[in-house]
Amino acid sequence: MFFRNLTLFRFSPAVAADLARLEEALGEHRLRPCGPLEMFTKGFVPPIGRGEDAALTHAVKHCTWLAVGGEDKLLPAAVVNDELQRKVRKIAEEEGRKVGGRERKRLKEDLLTELLPRAFVRSSRLSAYVDTKHGWLVLDTSSRKSAENALTQIREALGSFPAVPLAPEEGPRVLMTDWLANGNLPAGLALGDECELRDPASATGAIARCRRQDLDAEEVKEHLRNGKQVFQLGLVFDDRISFVLGEDLVLRKLKFLDVVMDELGDSHEDASAEADASFALLTLELERLLAKLEEWFGLPRPSDG
Repeated sequence: MFFRNLTLFRFSPAVAADLARLEEALGEHRLRPCGPLEMFTKGFVPPIGRGEDAALTHAVKHCTWLAVGGEDKLLPAAVVNDELQRKVRKIAEEEGRKVGGRERKRLKEDLLTELLPRAFVRSSRLSAYVDTKHGWLVLDTSSRKSAENALTQIREALGSFPAVPLAPEEGPRVLMTDWLANGNLPAGLALGDECELRDPASATGAIARCRRQDLDAEEVKEHLRNGKQVFQLGLVFDDRISFVLGEDLVLRKLKFLDVVMDELGDSHEDASAEADASFALLTLELERLLAKLEEWFGLPRPSDG
């Protein structure tokens, strides 16, 4: 269950205290199946296990794991439009008249009513956890839209959840460009093998992407000398975690390296025990990494005042 991407928000100590009622609050917003005439439903699903009796949160120390689920009907607009055109042509042929805008709209609504119950349903799931000790909301997605949608679900369940986006005091783009150009990386941090460089002053938006590349190579330095800045940078933290850090401070392609995975082992009794152990290891490793992100970029925790 290791997270593959990290989108981060922060919250204050008072907000953390309110999260004690998280399990109860989520229980009133459990995901229900998509109804015959519904396009989608959203709600919470158990992070471990299945069924109505499974808990909607799973806590390890000060970190609580939750999962936002969804069901979406797959009814492509092209299918609806093709069927609508068929009905319109049939009316024109059989009744010898044109179909007006109002009637066309009614026909389309009737088609949706007819087709929706037969549409396929696609399930989705987004894992997240809250670290109440340090004030982090961590979502397993690189999509800002998906993160905001999940945050909206949590806010609806709690009534209020004032978690805020990161507001770095140090400009990520400037700092990462310095790391790459001058090798001034913080202790414990090493360059990975990919980056994305852009010219922020160029009207054409010139972009250079490097993958499986020695980032100390002269060709990379040349891009930097020509004015490009780092928008994404592959990094390795303490030889334990690799990731690609964006100038939006989203961590993508998160991977725990062999030294971490070896600590997990493979002697767990069942899937639930394995998920519990994985979550404990995940949060322990990320606690150290997030503390460093806070230090490097100046990411103060919101205050209660």
